[in-house]
Order: sequence, then C-alpha cells, then structure tokens
Amino acid sequence: MEITSSAFEQNQSIPSKYTCDGENVSPPLAISGVPQQAKSFVLIMDDPDVPPEAGVSVFVHWIVYDIPPGTLQIDEGKNPPGTIGAGTRGRIGYSGPCPPDREHRYVFKLYALNNVLGLPEGSTREQVEKSMQGKVIASTKLVGKYKRKE
Repeated sequence: MEITSSAFEQNQSIPSKYTCDGENVSPPLAISGVPQQAKSFVLIMDDPDVPPEAGVSVFVHWIVYDIPPGTLQIDEGKNPPGTIGAGTRGRIGYSGPCPPDREHRYVFKLYALNNVLGLPEGSTREQVEKSMQGKVIASTKLVGKYKRKE
C-alpha cells in the first residue's frame, strides 16, 4: 500500500499553499496497493518535531477514520469521505503545517483496517489508535517537511 501526493515528494518540502502561510488547505493525496481485505482506512497527519514547550509529544494536524477502502484519491482542500476526528487543539478537519521554530516533518500515515471503527466525530488520536488495535492489516506513510519563511 502506498500514499503519495502530486504536491510534494517523499521527504521533500510541502508547498506553502498547504500551510498556515498560504491557503491552509489539505494537499491532494493518492492511495494505491490497497489490500483486498481492507474494510476502512484511517488517515492521521501529525508533526513529531513539536518543541517541548508545546506540551505534547506529537501535534495532530488531521485525522479521518472509517474512510471507505475504495477511496483512492483525496482532492486538494477536501476531507476524504469518513468520520473526522479532532486534532491536538480540538480542531475538526485539516490544520496545515505551522512550525514555530525550525523545519518540521509532517507525517501522513495511512492505515488499512479489517473493520470500521464506528467512533463518533471528533474522536481523538488516542481514541482512534486504541480502537485500531488488532485491526491494522497494512500501513504506509508520506513525509513532507516545512519551515516557515523568515
């Protein structure tokens, strides 16, 4: 299974359009190599490079779960079909990169599950990851980087 974007390559810079310095819209994503037994996807975008003063070890920018396994394209600026979770600041939906101090990595993680989660909208990453236990049949990630312009 693979997740890619036409907006940036693996481990390359995310264009400012998709950040707090631009339009703050989600980048287009493409999914391929989906296992036949997949019943749903979970998409989590997070920043593992948050500074200690942020008070969290990982900042969650976007989380969507119970995405139908036939979803092979996620259009720019759109949430995929499914249920939208709450990011670190409680925001529902996409919140683009906005690193306060230096270049950060932004990881788009995609999980194929053998079931749907059935959690309510606004569930947190912790709730989603707990519910995912024992259901992940494949996973992949796309890493983009961003540093704010001075």
